[in-house]
Amino acid sequence: MDEKYKKYLPRSGADLPRFAGIPTFMRLPHVDMETAANEVDIGIVGVPWDGGTTNRAGARHGPRQMRDLSTMVRNVHHVTGTQPFKMASCADMGDTPVNPVDLLDTLERVGKFYTDLNAAGVMPLTAGGDHLITLPIMRGISDGRPLGMVHFDAHTDTWDRYFGGHKYTHGTPFRRAIEEGLLDPKRTVQIGIRGSLYTPEDKDWGLEQGIRVIEIEEYFDLGPDKVAEIARDVVGNGPMYVSFDVDGLDPVYAPGTGTPEIGGFSTHDAQRMLRGLSGLDIVGGDVVEVAPPFDASGNTALVGVTMMFEILCLMAERVESQGRK
Repeated sequence: MDEKYKKYLPRSGADLPRFAGIPTFMRLPHVDMETAANEVDIGIVGVPWDGGTTNRAGARHGPRQMRDLSTMVRNVHHVTGTQPFKMASCADMGDTPVNPVDLLDTLERVGKFYTDLNAAGVMPLTAGGDHLITLPIMRGISDGRPLGMVHFDAHTDTWDRYFGGHKYTHGTPFRRAIEEGLLDPKRTVQIGIRGSLYTPEDKDWGLEQGIRVIEIEEYFDLGPDKVAEIARDVVGNGPMYVSFDVDGLDPVYAPGTGTPEIGGFSTHDAQRMLRGLSGLDIVGGDVVEVAPPFDASGNTALVGVTMMFEILCLMAERVESQGRK
């Protein structure tokens, strides 16, 4: 291995116990933006903010607990054999600036952080935060072309307005992203959608734009491997983003989230679907809506960072195929 990258290997649990040391994502070094511009391929970022939440708040605490639980991540994927930390230089880029009392200001702050990260040539993998954070992330990394997306969730997040006209909540990010030209609806697939609706028309807008929506009943009819195959066909060969809301999982696996919906897919099936996306042109990903106040055990955070590791492996494969810094 090139000496340049050895400092980006995680600290081994055989060297320092997993309960010891200052927690960073996956025990990686913490790196500033200037250093990242020269050396880092994949930056893991926290967005500790839940100002878009319409139900149970708490996802602002997600990144901190996810960092702590990420000490369980090791170096080699047990199924694929992927070794992401040898394929790409990875680092903890810290948390974005946020404003807990001003939603629009936070969107600006987060968007600028990702614009700077993108200019530094760093692919982002993000721990949220509520799902509204994906909108400023996409603003920062879209590079003037609409992205495709594989979206795991119980909810489409394509509603229009809440509470008398508010456009920006965790239920609206992908409607706004499509309107802003950040997201190509015809290259977007949403997996696991379920739950009661406000009105019979709630489903209509996304379908009218061309989004491929796989509701949970269809998911169970098809199975995870077929769903991953459909997702690959939908997003095609262009640049794409993976967004994983933990409420897509059945709440028996991830109770610590703001808007749980029973009847979801399992953690194992989620892992299989993510592995089925290998080889796509992924330019970023996130895991959102981990809300530690609703799961004192930390299991939801462990689930979240395990899904982050699955996404990280996909991103590292892309880096290796295209050449690292």
